[in-house]
Amino acid sequence: MAIVLLVRHGRSTANTSGTLAGRLPDIHLDDLGREQVETTGARLADVPVADVVTSPLERCRETAAAIAGRHGIEPTVDEAITECGYGDWQGRALKELAAEDLWKTVQLHPAAAAFPGGESLAAMQARGVAAVRGHDARVAAEHGDEAVWVAVSHGDVIKAVLADALGMHLDLFQRLHVDPASVSIVRYGSRRPDVVAVNTSAGDLSWLKAAEPSADAAVGGGAGPRA
Repeated sequence: MAIVLLVRHGRSTANTSGTLAGRLPDIHLDDLGREQVETTGARLADVPVADVVTSPLERCRETAAAIAGRHGIEPTVDEAITECGYGDWQGRALKELAAEDLWKTVQLHPAAAAFPGGESLAAMQARGVAAVRGHDARVAAEHGDEAVWVAVSHGDVIKAVLADALGMHLDLFQRLHVDPASVSIVRYGSRRPDVVAVNTSAGDLSWLKAAEPSADAAVGGGAGPRA
């Protein structure tokens, strides 16, 4: 299968204010966020990106544009990788939400967490994983097994997709960390997903040009990507 780069949007105005933005409109990247996504775009400039798929929310569209513009690609918008439906929690301060009983469930047993007036974290994971795996299969069919594509989404969605790829129960997904504008890398093989990198914010990614698909894990760790 292809290689997917899971990119979280850059820092947003809601991140700066400590607000749970959810799916509220008009939440944009702040000044630092715009710098972050330009850095991410530069990291991917020499990577042969075949496709870019993005959440419909503005902060993700702005992030996707910083990447896709370097490759002459028009991003595809997919509602299935949009932010979690936080329902009544949306737009509230994180400090205030931390006092809610549900907060402990979200932290300790997220598989059982359902947001009032919104969706459950389990439903979020199911739709996010299905969308990413579906696009991955499409990109591989259209561009080959060495193709690289980008999915621009949100922190909890990306963490849930990574948890699935790692074979982790959703109750453990809070152990993962995904920073604004970070890049995580997954290759869905015929035997199992291969999690190549998690939460990277710096470093050369041009080695992805020479990435070779393999169904089997290299016993002993292997020699790494080709020079």
